[in-house]
Amino acid sequence: MSEHGKRDTLLPYGKQWLDEADIEAVVQVLKGDFITQGPAIEMFEQKVADYVGTCYGVAFSNGTAALHGACFAAGIEAGDEVITTPLTFLASSNCVLYQGGTPVFADIDPVTYNIDPKQIEEKLTPQTTAIIAVDFSGQPAEMDRIQAIARQHSLITIEDAAHSLGADYQGRKVGIWADMTMFSFHPVKHITTGEGGMIVTNDEAFYRKLLRFRSHGMTRDPQELTRNEGPWYYEMQELGYNYRMTDIQAALGISQMDKLDRFIARRRELVEIYNRELADIPGLVLPKQHAEANSSWHLYVVRFLPEHFQYSRKEIFEQLRAWNIGVNVHYIPVYLQPYYEDLGYKKGLCPNAEKYYESCITLPLFPGMKDEDVLYVVRAIKELA
Repeated sequence: MSEHGKRDTLLPYGKQWLDEADIEAVVQVLKGDFITQGPAIEMFEQKVADYVGTCYGVAFSNGTAALHGACFAAGIEAGDEVITTPLTFLASSNCVLYQGGTPVFADIDPVTYNIDPKQIEEKLTPQTTAIIAVDFSGQPAEMDRIQAIARQHSLITIEDAAHSLGADYQGRKVGIWADMTMFSFHPVKHITTGEGGMIVTNDEAFYRKLLRFRSHGMTRDPQELTRNEGPWYYEMQELGYNYRMTDIQAALGISQMDKLDRFIARRRELVEIYNRELADIPGLVLPKQHAEANSSWHLYVVRFLPEHFQYSRKEIFEQLRAWNIGVNVHYIPVYLQPYYEDLGYKKGLCPNAEKYYESCITLPLFPGMKDEDVLYVVRAIKELA
């Protein structure tokens, strides 16, 4: 691509979309009485829970904190094993370590890139306590099969749906399949609260444990107190953390939820353009969808098979960046990180995930993109083919 045709500004791989309604929602909270621990939190929780079809939502300061809360509520502790995927962000397995448990990595399906239920079954031991499935790129994991395994072995399921708010599987929204489901509201996700996360669940016991955990392990609920010394009285019943979301964030989330379906529809339109325009490039592997899954398309990841390209993945990545295309790589298999290597995890553990990692590049995808932005990325890739 000539310098004349190069973009002047970076096209990021992901970006928030905020409008005047979002700004006004935050301003109204700033003008009110509560900027934290106020009514906006519960309103946001209910709005997300209603959208996905669950009874309860518990907002957290970020998605990692929410996953930590889910592991706490699940009772994970030292000696427990939790099966998860290596193809995810660090938080999906770090949350197990926070509780003293041991992450066990099951390989991915080489077509969908989600955790392979057959691999989960092979990793089961008497110490297995839970399964953390991850909806990679916005495509729901095969939760029917995963839930069947969990029920057979009395395991708790946690769905890391950081990528998949608004997606559905077998016609049912992500959020109602697992015992607990986590959503992330980081700026590159489907909606944003700046930083933020939430656990949704239909289990009241999990719900109450999550509420306590995010606020120092403390409760003021008269029904939960071991004694009651007066209206001021509270109890710390467990060791929790300050993982609370502010009303400022929640107000933004409430406003963003009003636009969620529109955001997802636009993501799907952009994906259709990518799929159509990139379909005939030899050696370029486009993302595949499970027949029963309807992705909300957080990421659009392609693979450059080395035997078909004159350039390495690193060279392709660097050239696309030089053309102001903000590509990324999702993800380095978690167990290849130095910290995990020090824990004894070794390369070769999940061959499918490692093979995927060697050739993947994430292309820009966010609701504010224009059709011509996608076509610019397509032209750049075709020049490298």
